[in-house]
Amino acid sequence: MSEVVSAVVVGADRLGNIPDLLKGHNIAIRQHISGRDPSHQKKTLQLPSGTQLLILLTDFLGHNVMKTFRAAAQRSGIRVLACRRSVCSMKQALDQCGYCEACPVQKSGNGQPVRFVSRPG
Repeated sequence: MSEVVSAVVVGADRLGNIPDLLKGHNIAIRQHISGRDPSHQKKTLQLPSGTQLLILLTDFLGHNVMKTFRAAAQRSGIRVLACRRSVCSMKQALDQCGYCEACPVQKSGNGQPVRFVSRPG
């Protein structure tokens, strides 16, 4: 089984079914930030140590907040995933980024393993 990815989710007051979807992709939510606090627009924001993925829920964030969190992730070399706050949108974004469910090998319809490789940068 592959290693669990530690993520920070930014946006929305409630996450609904998103934590269950992320758990199925071996992603653990380290911290959830609503993004409503005016201090989230600071230029010197820092993400918690050990964060491997930043998930931005774009339909619940202002432009400046997204810009601040993206800059913090870029400074730390953390991957950023941006999508709307819906399970369908999150699943589509995870699949496009190369995060498959449970492990790096999924079974295709004919029983052959399919490898998903994430593209650099």
